[in-house]
Amino acid sequence: MALKINCGGRLLILLSFYSLSLCAQNFSVRGRTIDERTNLPISGVTVSSEGTSILVLSDSDGAFVLNEIPEGEHILEFTKNSFFSKRLPVLVQAELDIGNVYLEPDLVSVQQQTAIINLSDHDLDEESGGFSNISGLLQSSRDVFLNAAAFDFSSSFFRPRGYNSEYSEVMINGISMNKFFSGRPLWSNWGGLNDVQRNQEFSNGLTPSEVSFGKLAGTTNIIMRASHNSPGGKVSIAMANRSYTGRLMGSYHTGLNAKGWAFSFSAARRFAEESYVQGSTYESNSFFASVEKRLNPDHSLNFTGFFTPVKRGKSSPNTREVFDLKGNKYNSYWGYQNGEIRNSRIQRVEEPVLMLNHYWNISPGTNLNTGISYQFGRVGNSRIDYGGSRLFFNSQGEDIFIGGGTNPDPAYYQKLPSYFLRSEDRLDYRSVYLAQQDFLKNGQLNWEELYAANLNQAQNGGNSLYVLYEDINDDQLVSFNTLLRKELNARWVLNSGLNFRSLKSENFAQVESLLGGTAFLDVDSFSEGSKAQNDLLNPNRLVGEGDKFKYHYDLLAKDLGSFVQFQYFGKKWEFYTAVEGSYLIYQRNSFYQNGNFPDTSLGKSEEPDFLSYSLKGGLNYKLSGRHIFSANLGYFRKPPTLRNSFSNARQNNKVVKDLTQEKIEIADLGYVYRSPKLKGRITAFYAEFKDVTELSFYFADGLSGSGRDSTTAFVQEVMTGIEKRHIGIEFGWEFQVTTTLKVKTAGSFGEYVYNRNPSIYLTSDDFTEDREMGRASLKNYRVPGGPQHVAQIGLEYRDPEYWWIGVSGNYFSHAFLDIAPLLRTSNFLTDNDGLPINDYDLETAKQLLKQEKFDDYFLVNMVGGKSWRIKDKYLGFFASINNLLEVSYITGGYEQSRNVNYSLLKEDKERDHPLFGNKYWFGPGTTYYAHVYFRF
Repeated sequence: MALKINCGGRLLILLSFYSLSLCAQNFSVRGRTIDERTNLPISGVTVSSEGTSILVLSDSDGAFVLNEIPEGEHILEFTKNSFFSKRLPVLVQAELDIGNVYLEPDLVSVQQQTAIINLSDHDLDEESGGFSNISGLLQSSRDVFLNAAAFDFSSSFFRPRGYNSEYSEVMINGISMNKFFSGRPLWSNWGGLNDVQRNQEFSNGLTPSEVSFGKLAGTTNIIMRASHNSPGGKVSIAMANRSYTGRLMGSYHTGLNAKGWAFSFSAARRFAEESYVQGSTYESNSFFASVEKRLNPDHSLNFTGFFTPVKRGKSSPNTREVFDLKGNKYNSYWGYQNGEIRNSRIQRVEEPVLMLNHYWNISPGTNLNTGISYQFGRVGNSRIDYGGSRLFFNSQGEDIFIGGGTNPDPAYYQKLPSYFLRSEDRLDYRSVYLAQQDFLKNGQLNWEELYAANLNQAQNGGNSLYVLYEDINDDQLVSFNTLLRKELNARWVLNSGLNFRSLKSENFAQVESLLGGTAFLDVDSFSEGSKAQNDLLNPNRLVGEGDKFKYHYDLLAKDLGSFVQFQYFGKKWEFYTAVEGSYLIYQRNSFYQNGNFPDTSLGKSEEPDFLSYSLKGGLNYKLSGRHIFSANLGYFRKPPTLRNSFSNARQNNKVVKDLTQEKIEIADLGYVYRSPKLKGRITAFYAEFKDVTELSFYFADGLSGSGRDSTTAFVQEVMTGIEKRHIGIEFGWEFQVTTTLKVKTAGSFGEYVYNRNPSIYLTSDDFTEDREMGRASLKNYRVPGGPQHVAQIGLEYRDPEYWWIGVSGNYFSHAFLDIAPLLRTSNFLTDNDGLPINDYDLETAKQLLKQEKFDDYFLVNMVGGKSWRIKDKYLGFFASINNLLEVSYITGGYEQSRNVNYSLLKEDKERDHPLFGNKYWFGPGTTYYAHVYFRF
């Protein structure tokens, strides 16, 4: 569609997206952004004119030029992470130079960010019940609620609007960092690089992003350009009792010199022999370098490379029985060896990232950012295998049974006191006492026993009973992205992007230590005959340290996507609309022929592919400078992750049946108020998730079937057709009581429930065919994942002499246990022989299947800091204390899926301490963090 506009005798032919205000005379506005405390220029400040699409970033000298500003009155807004935002009214009647614009550093924000980034990689471990907090969301937003969520609510695994991290996107220099496998960003890949993560662009929820179509939980773009870091250096030292106990960090930035070069370097070390949880060791080194060359005023090349290897000991979820005996610091994964802590569950992340970006200022208001990155390396997770030491043969010489060791876990149910009270007619109180005393006195992994057992085997010509190994993902990821931003005129701006990613992920198990033995037999100890062979091409293979075994396959993925977004900026109205399309394809290629799946394990799988699209739009209505109303709508089609696409990737090529895309409908309505004394917002939100697919892996006892062998199995549970509804409100307000004292409050009250009964089928190497379990009655159960109700009240005092202190009280409620879906299927009503259970009682069943709601709790946190100016240098101190009152609380947990029918579950629940009781993650007691820094 075209419009014909006669303007001063000239005929202009414009697309309908253009504004009609081109006849007004336009001018340029220039100036410099300066740190009011240091009088140094500030680069990377976002300078925009309210009510227009015009936006620029200040350069290394702090200089900026806003072109094509229409004649008249305007309000310029200056924003940068770690500085207070500034709004400056100007009258444009000719070319205008407004000189220096001084920005006040937000020392509170700087110091809080330094603390919180380093905690995120531990908290985001997806083995911790699948929960993910948002301590990584260190956005430049001044939003009161988001700051409370990041700095106070995150320790309890609170998730804004109930969305986990796969519904958010993290980018670096415009390139996505989310993983193909889980859909989530892995913060460990850039952990410890605090000083080069200051420059961030954050888009909350559906609001438009300059670098991406975005995701429903928001988009963060971390800008790691060398020229965007303020010149100077910084060193710091920190102490804590959280995920690490000490940290050393240093950085230096040159800024852009006269020859057009800028250099930026940073390094850090974080460490803990043992953090808050027993045995959770931590060792991390972080390295960063960025070099930028300004070729001319319109072209710049920037190279960024970082490598942040980390090794950390994991911590175990525990039953209530274990908690009562050992407390909230207990961790069953470790034990002493030669007087030193050794954890059997170590996560090792070693994935360097290399990135090259070209920045092109095509013309005033038109910019192109093109980047390519290469990420490679591995993520390993270690554990102990205790099967497959030797084969037993029948009279024909055929192997019929594989022998191995016993479970070495010190908290294994057969080693706890409750095990000896499992049968009313065989109460063994002596064994109860001995087990209790042994667990209280020892209760840790006994490495000496494992070595002794293996040495005994070796002396008798046998293989290792126990072996320590790693599950390894060795990835090679190539990413390409190009982003265009074009100001069509003073009111309209176009953002568009094209991206491509290609992944090759090699997956295998590798022997780390034979634990004193000579070799380990590569077989499945839970299977018999040829089915026990992990690789039929190499039967009864003996492996040593460094050898691959158990499984070996590649996961391949390719993704091509594009988005287009239009934004309109008016005096009263602002709105945007955006569309995204993508094509995604997966494949599995295995190098082992698994004995349980000889026909479906070796070679290449079929290639599931997904053509998807998403739409979103929204508007803001500015009733006045103080009152703003907003509305956003979105429809997303989200392809399944690699993790949820193959039902049992370690053993076969089977793709999940009827695999389909997730559909998400989302909306929110908001009100923002801002005045010199009071500012804040309240937002109502609604989202529906449909056709979600989830996979779980566990050992089940009590499966219905015609034969005894089919009642117990290690299964892969595939749940499809999941629907969830998230609805609620969130708010954040702050009131400036005096120039130094501020009162703030924030909270969220949501209801996140399953909205439909999904379908379940099971796969297992104990089944000849997949087992359909029908629908699981999940409707109206709560979705797990942190508290659904949170509230905060806090005080903050900022003294003119650059010291500050804050205290907050934080209330958490409506957190729920993660339920076992299989217990809510018809299997629960059915006996092992496939017939209905005779003594089934409906009221008793309701109590057995009632979802546990965790107790409410209230946490008090304190933070404070101080900085001193020493000539042209700065010394600063920051400290925080969480859970000041040492409150005991549960952050999450799950039902064990061991007993999956009524009779078995009822029998277990009637015990004082169930053998397979719920497992929990318990919140830490009082923790602290303190650091001192020197900036020069």
